[in-house]
Amino acid sequence: MYGRWRDNLARWGVREWAMTGLALVVICAVVLTAGRGLAFGSDSEIKAVRFGGDAQRTRIVLDLGKNTRGQVIEDGSTGRVVVSMSGITPGRGLDGNGSGLVRSYEVSATGGATRVRLDLARGAEIERRFLLPPGDGAQNYRYVIDLKATGAAALIPAAPPRREQARAEKPLIVIDAGHGGRDPGAQGVHAQEKAVTLSAARELKAALERTGRYRVRLTRDGDVYVVHGRRVQIARDAGADLFISLHADAGTDPALRGASVYTLSEQGAGRAVREFTRGDDWQRDLRLPGRDPSVDRILLDMTQRATQNRSAQFARVLLTHLEGGDHPLLRRSHRDAGLAVLLAPDVPAILFEMGFITNPEDERVLTDERARRRLMRSVAEGIDRYFREPSAPVMVAGEVAGGG
Repeated sequence: MYGRWRDNLARWGVREWAMTGLALVVICAVVLTAGRGLAFGSDSEIKAVRFGGDAQRTRIVLDLGKNTRGQVIEDGSTGRVVVSMSGITPGRGLDGNGSGLVRSYEVSATGGATRVRLDLARGAEIERRFLLPPGDGAQNYRYVIDLKATGAAALIPAAPPRREQARAEKPLIVIDAGHGGRDPGAQGVHAQEKAVTLSAARELKAALERTGRYRVRLTRDGDVYVVHGRRVQIARDAGADLFISLHADAGTDPALRGASVYTLSEQGAGRAVREFTRGDDWQRDLRLPGRDPSVDRILLDMTQRATQNRSAQFARVLLTHLEGGDHPLLRRSHRDAGLAVLLAPDVPAILFEMGFITNPEDERVLTDERARRRLMRSVAEGIDRYFREPSAPVMVAGEVAGGG
């Protein structure tokens, strides 16, 4: 009897272990399937919402698990911005307080799509929207919404991070005399570009200092060669409010004459960001938080954008001022390019081609002390107007975006 009971117990034990094993297999399969479902869900959702910028311009970055398309439902005129995104689901807990122009935000599912609602802290509008694929250290897609403040308070571009606190000092203007030393620049009949630019830089410095409203520094005050990167760094190290590089143009047609102004192109802005972020301490250099590289890249991009806006505004003011004088301008007087002296991400900068040294009339102006001094006085007056009315809307006849 004991033997039969032992045999039955053994059979029951095997059967129980078999059933337990089968149950474990089923449970593991369910867990694995559920895990796959969760993973699929996470790859199709909005993972995070991030903010950068300030009360003048604010960037909203949505981290996404996949590609998507966005449609604007409300554009800010009603006090909020609403964007509908197809083929993607909202993540959990994506609502709360915003930053800058956004008072609060909410991400929710509606009608088979995901709706992102941004309640505005003040009047604002969408400046641009775009989708970034994974790259530059980011593993997710990023849907970017740039907001710009509207109304009078929004006309002055946001100040770069390194100038967050108002300064009591007079604005600092850094004047760069192009070429120098072993680099003579363009050659006219009677003069070399390096000599003309140095004389003009000294005269512009004197004109600005006579007003008593500016501090002025030259990148060179003699016949020496200064590498392009050093010229830009002089302005950045000094915390310049404006950088002006003076040059004399050259052409194969001696009849070609007139002044023009270059500001940084979009391609040049991309190059500036790439070159600037090569160093190890670029976040510290721009006084960025340094905790999240992707957020700091956003802030750097916004700084670069604000600097470009200021540079373009000064170029328009200057050309408007010169247009009313006796110095001719090129038909396309405002041009853009990726020139090395324009690459500082946090200092508004222009390159001023004062005229064609290969044209007899322009060379006469550039080599005649009185005529050159009048031209530099006009430039100083343009600087005065820029700092007096930094948001004044101006238009220059013959101005063409792009080119150069």
